[in-house]
Amino acid sequence: MSASDFYLERAAACAKEAENATLENVRKRNLNAAAVWQAMADRFLWMEAARRDREAEKADRSTI
Repeated sequence: MSASDFYLERAAACAKEAENATLENVRKRNLNAAAVWQAMADRFLWMEAARRDREAEKADRSTI
């Protein structure tokens, strides 16, 4: 399981807990947590893509 999979799993779990919450403060807390987990997943995926792009650029420059 990659870090992004873990983050996405936690985001989904928090969203489900928010959906099932009966107290408004618990629902808000879980919705906020889901948003934070999703943001971490998005950031991680962006960093991975940027890393792959940098490595590809380095490989291209080394073959020139």
